[in-house]
Parts: sequence; C-alpha cells; structure tokens
Amino acid sequence: MILVLLLLLLHLSCNAQPIMCRIQDTIPIVHKCFQPGDLIIGGITSLVFISRVRERFEEVPKNSALGEPLVLIKYYQHILTMIFAVKKTNEDLHLLPNITLGFRIYESYGGEYTYHATMELFSSQNRFIPNYNCGILNKFKSVIGTLDPKISIDMADILGIYKVPQLLYGPPPNMNGKTDIPFYYHMVPGEDLYFRGILQLLVYFRWTWVGILVKGDGGAKFEKLIFSWFSLHGICIAFLEQLSTIYISNVDDGLKWFVKTFHIFTNSKANVMIIKDKYLLELRWLLYLPEMEIVSIKAKDKVWIVASQMGLASFFYQKSWNIQVLHGALSFAAYSNEVKGFQHFLETRNHFSFFTQDGFIKDVWEHAFGCVFPDPSVNEDPEGICTGKEKLESLPGAFFEMMMTSHSYSIYNAVYAVAHALHAIQMDQQLYTKRLSGRKPKLQDVQPWQLHFFLKRIAFNNSVGDEISFDEKGELVTGLDLENWVTFPNQSFHRVKVGKMNPWAAEGQMFTIREEAITWPSTFNQTLPISLCTEICPTGNFKRKQEAKPFCCYDCHPCPKEKISSQKDMDDCSNCPEGQYPNKNQDSCLPKRFSFLSIEEPMGISLIILALFFSLCTTVVLATFLKYHHTPIVKANNQNLTYVLLISLLLCFLCSLQFLVAPGNIICLLRQISFGIIFSVAVSSVLAKTIIVVLAFMAIKPGSRMRNWMGRGLAISIVLPCSLIQGGICMVWLFTFPPFPDIDTYSEIEEIILHCNKGSSTMFYCVLGYMGFLASASFIVAFFSRKLPSSFNEAKCLTFSMLIFCSVWLSFIPSYLSTKGKYMVAVEIFSIIASSAGLLVCIYFPKCYIIILRPELNNREQLIKRKS
Repeated sequence: MILVLLLLLLHLSCNAQPIMCRIQDTIPIVHKCFQPGDLIIGGITSLVFISRVRERFEEVPKNSALGEPLVLIKYYQHILTMIFAVKKTNEDLHLLPNITLGFRIYESYGGEYTYHATMELFSSQNRFIPNYNCGILNKFKSVIGTLDPKISIDMADILGIYKVPQLLYGPPPNMNGKTDIPFYYHMVPGEDLYFRGILQLLVYFRWTWVGILVKGDGGAKFEKLIFSWFSLHGICIAFLEQLSTIYISNVDDGLKWFVKTFHIFTNSKANVMIIKDKYLLELRWLLYLPEMEIVSIKAKDKVWIVASQMGLASFFYQKSWNIQVLHGALSFAAYSNEVKGFQHFLETRNHFSFFTQDGFIKDVWEHAFGCVFPDPSVNEDPEGICTGKEKLESLPGAFFEMMMTSHSYSIYNAVYAVAHALHAIQMDQQLYTKRLSGRKPKLQDVQPWQLHFFLKRIAFNNSVGDEISFDEKGELVTGLDLENWVTFPNQSFHRVKVGKMNPWAAEGQMFTIREEAITWPSTFNQTLPISLCTEICPTGNFKRKQEAKPFCCYDCHPCPKEKISSQKDMDDCSNCPEGQYPNKNQDSCLPKRFSFLSIEEPMGISLIILALFFSLCTTVVLATFLKYHHTPIVKANNQNLTYVLLISLLLCFLCSLQFLVAPGNIICLLRQISFGIIFSVAVSSVLAKTIIVVLAFMAIKPGSRMRNWMGRGLAISIVLPCSLIQGGICMVWLFTFPPFPDIDTYSEIEEIILHCNKGSSTMFYCVLGYMGFLASASFIVAFFSRKLPSSFNEAKCLTFSMLIFCSVWLSFIPSYLSTKGKYMVAVEIFSIIASSAGLLVCIYFPKCYIIILRPELNNREQLIKRKS
C-alpha cells in the first residue's frame, strides 16, 4: 500500500507527461538495435520512460522503482515486429535480391531527446557526429515511428530537411493548420475515422447519454468533434471531465480531484463512458481508488469506449491491479491481420543471443519478469537473477501479447512498403539510368527523397493477402477493427474483433458489427446495456423535452386520440393514412369501416319510428277529414287546402326516410330537392290558409270588394307560384352544382362516413332561406289575424304552428353547423319531423278533437257564432 501511494503521489506531480516525470538533467543512454545491411531502415519508438521524484518529494525514501526506467513491456512487440519484418523481406528471394535490409531502432524519450535520437540516424555508426562523412555512414532510406504524435512532429523538424519518408504507425500528429506534409505516410487511418466509428457505435446501440473523460493534451479536437457531431445524431453528453494534465502543486488537491471524478462517473446514469487517455493511466488510477480504500464505494461496471488507439498496456507496478473493471470495453484499432509465422517467431527466438545488440532487452526483461541482471562491477550475488529462460508467452495479455497487435501490423506493412518501393526503383532500370547520368542504378546511392515517387504509387498484397497502397494524402487505404476487450482475473487479456469500419465501402455498409460476439461487463448479464437519460418512451407515446435539461432528457406523453407512434422514442406522433384509424394502444392503424345513418342503429330506428308514427297520425287525420268532409268544420277555411296541406305533411314525414338510406347518386339528388319542394308546398298552403282567413273576414264587411277574390282560384294562385319558385331554385341547383355521394374520413376516428355532399352550400341555404321566407310570411299574417272573431278561426292555431316551425328551423342552422358526420343527417331528419309534427298537431289536432269528441260543436250555428 505504501508503494502504491508513493506512485500515485508521483503521478500527481507530473507535468503533462504520460508516465511519471521524465528526467530533465541528464541525457539517457540511447537504446538501439542494430543489424548490419546494405540499406538501413530507421526506427523511433516510445518504450522506455525515465522516472524521478521531484525535489519536493526528496524526503521519500529511495526505491528502485522510483529511480529506474519504467518500461511499457507490451510495446516491445513493436521492436520484435520490425526485426521479424526485416527478416522476412531478406528471406524473400523475389524482393530486393542481393540486397540486405538492416535497421536501427532508437528510443526517443520525448522532448529534446527526440532530436538527439533522430540525429543519430545521420551519424556514423556508433558515433554521434551528424553530417560527418568519415567512417561507415547509416545508409538509411526511411524512418518508421512513432506512437506519440508529438514525437512525430519533432522528428519531422529534422527529417523534413532531408525529405526522408516518415511512416507513422501511431496516431497522426496535429498539423496545427498545415494541410499537407509530403514526407508523412500514415499507416493508420486519420483521427476523424475513429470518431466516426465511435459515433456509429453509439447510434447503432442507441446510446444517447454518455460520459466523457478526456486527456487535456490532444483532446481539443476530440471535444470539438463530439460537440459538433453528437447533437446531430441525438446523442447528449452526461458529463465531460478533463483528466488532470496540469502541474498539481498540492497532493491533497490532486487526490480530491481523483475522488471527485470517481464519484461523477460512478453516480452518473450513463452506462457508457468514452475515454481518451493515451495510456489509460489516469483511468487505471481512478478505477484503482476503491482497492486503495481512498473511496468507500466500488466502481460500477460501465461500457468503456476507448478512443486513444493505444489499447491496454500495464506497467510493472500494476501487476497486482485488477483489470476486470475494463472487461467488455470496446475500442477501434487500425485494421490488422494475423501474420503467419509471427507467433512462432516470438516463441522460438533466442532473445539473449542479441543481448549486446538489443539495447532494450535488459530493461524489458527486468520489468517483465521481476528479475535483475548482475552488475559485473559490483561483487554481489543479488536475488532473482534473470536466467534468460523466461518466456514472453507466460506474461499476461496486459503486459505482452503473442498475437500481433494493430500497431505491430502497421509496422510490418511499413517495412514491406519501403521494401517494395526500393524494389520498384530497382526494377525501373531505364528511368534511374537516366537520372543517375547513365550509370547503372545502385540502391545504396538512392537518396531517401527519391522514394516518395514510388511510395505514393505502390500497390501490393502483403503476405496475408491484404492490399497495401496509399491515397493522395499519403494515408494507407484501410479501415478500422472494432475490438471487444475480454479480461480475466489473472491479468490475461484478449481482443475479439466484433466489427469493422470501412470508409471505402458503399453507403450503409461502412459500419458492420457482430452484436452476438460482444462480451458485455458482467453486471449487465450479457444483455445489451442501456445508456439513456430517461427510459425509452413506449409505442403510443411521444417525447416532450424536460425544461433546463439536454434534449436527451424528456418525459413521455400519450399520443392524441387521432395519432399514433408505431416506434419507441418518437419525437412526435403521426397521423394514420387516410382510411385508417389508431388502435386502442395507439401504436398501429386499423382500416376504418364504412358507416352512414341507417335503420340498423338505435338512432336510425328511433327516427324511423318517429317518422312512421307521425305519418300514421297524418293518415288518420286525413281519413277523418275525408270521412267528415261534409261537416262545417272541415269545409271551413278552404277544404282543398286542408287536403293539400295534409298530403304535404304526410310526404314530409315520409321524405325523411330517404336520409336513412345508403347515399347514392339518385338518393342524393332526391333528398334535398324533394325536401325543399314538399316543404314549400306545405308552407305555401299554410300561407294561403292565413291569407284566406284574413280575406274571409274582410269580405263579410258591407260593401267589401274582397268577395270578388274569394274562391278556389285564390288558393291555387298562392300555393302554385310559391311552390314553382322553390322548384326553380332546385332546378338551378341540379344543373349547376348538384348533390353527389361523398365520404367523410375526418368526422369519426374509427369510421368513414358515407354522406351526400350538397355540391353547393349556397344553393342549399337558398332553399332553406326561401322556405324561411314563406314561413315568416305565414307567421306574420297568422299573428295579425289571431284575434279575428270566429269559433272555427284557424288563425291562432296557424300562429302557434308557424311559431314552432320557425323555432325548429332557426335552431336547425347552428345545430347543423356544429355537428359532424352522420349526426348532421340526424339533425336534419329531426328538424323535418319536428317542424312537420308542429304543423300537424297545432292545426289539425284541435279540429279532430271537435270532430270526434265534441261533435255538438261541429255545426253551422257554431261557425257563425260571435264571441260576446
């Protein structure tokens, strides 16, 4: 525990360094692996890190772990891959015959030591004298390296002067506004493709609520991209925490920052975390806090999406650290393939036979296996001496992998790319004979800058059949593998390829994934993790954003009655297609049934019973009047008009039955026309009756000339013209915009209403208006004649009847306009029956009462009797 705390304190004291603090006051020994050859490939790696406690920690007791180099053992595979690739090219009889490739590999350390290592390439062998031509010079043709983009930029300051091809197998460096550096060849895709891959991954699994931990150096572009891209695809950021990269002057403040960050991502509802940390060091420390008992709660399982392109690599002091917290993580790595013979090479190579040439193996071996090499200058026999029989395959995957990693695969392809470029120069005899003043070309004399022409144009298949070529930007035409990290308690680590990101594929096929092959963190019990701000809205609901929160946080509300949402998490509900309506759950549409007001439903049955009842009453009244046609009360007030009115009322009751028949071309024409004409005859008859009543009393006055107007012709002259005018209006209606069958899909949710379209609403209201004019005239005349003296005076009855008639039709208009569908038809039928019944009851029921129940009043004496 004491050692772990010291290492944590040391980490907090670093000023923007990936592993501890690099020493600044001495130049370290430059590690190198040298293999002689006719041509040299230079390599720059980032493997060894020098650590030293700063002055404010000098009171801490010295520990071998704090004064020795820290080695990322896993990256030693990069060196072995370069050795393997050069060995394979030299064994290929068809590639560079009679030419042996050699290589030099230097540790950069970063900072000014990068320049030192780069200048070593231009020096004589084993002598650091740049541009000094004496001795055996490094006839190197290109440089491969490195993982750190900052180191790549520093290397380019020198290599760019000599136009040396630089093949990068790490993340592309930030160009700082520069759009093209012609000496770079990227063996891995650009950073944008990694971001696009992460975005596609989030969209595929519908992870819309994610947390982000980002390292300050190199995170600016990442933050810019996520803020510009995520919102466009409906993804919100639960939190974004900058990992500590600034100099922390107080250790307590540093610990507080670690604890605060730990609680943020542990308590967050987001189950998906994106981490952009080059070596995952800060993340490993954060997840290690519970084991150090600095925090009292355990870290919850999260799906970690690693955006650093570095993978999982542990240091020697992390041997006891649990890597199960990273189980199920997902990361994108440059496309790679397993090269035949590589694993056998690692297992059978005697690494110690190259002990004097390999300047890295001592540090690697001591850190990997916890042993030491004896110092000849010290006469001691230390414990745990390295025997050389230790096997790399015995190391857990977090420290060393026997399978070729994506970085190693990029190095392998880089070596072959240089070899094929040199081979192309060798084969292009005519071109180079001309360029070299007629001399036979000699590859040793070819300058590094002359490789660019061929590197940009090479295209070959490597030993596993993958095509290797560069695009116009100098980037390798390749894609990404989506890797799933499977970890085990014994620090074993396995990468499973579960998907691909291929920018060269057709649209819709760029991102592919095998979801069934993914191993999720144990907490999720192999079910797809959900990472949302709020639960998914079920079908039949829509999302409504919560105030003062990101758009991914919302409430679910049921769809309105007439709308549906057939999918989950819908932003809005949609209308059903015409002719369909929402089901009960409002998640799908059902076909509407056709409907109209018919005699089969209760309302239709009620109206037809009412119409038939009053039709029967009218028939009974007509029969009664015909039976007693010779009596004074029947003869009074124009007998013929009485029969015409009764027949008109009977037809009015019967014409209402037309509205209960399925709409058709004939029915729609007859409905309104017959209704308008029959009612006009009835109302005209009432008007004639009222006029005749008035004229009759005027005619009995002495000397009145009104007697000349009295007779059968008067009634006909009133009823016929009034009815013909209405008939003329109806004929205009028929010849201009006649009624026709139509459907109403909007009035009822579950039904399509069959109805008769009026054709012209203007003509319909003209018919009603004219009928209202006749009714108003009848009412006015009847009202002024209501007090005329006579026992059989119909004026009062006509007044009441027209009052009811006018009231019914005045209330009809607002009722008709405020209803929809078949209820409009019901309102019209009821108005026809009610107004006709009002005329029947008010005019004829009093007379029937006298005829049947008070026959003594049905005589001439009563007819001429005056009121006292």
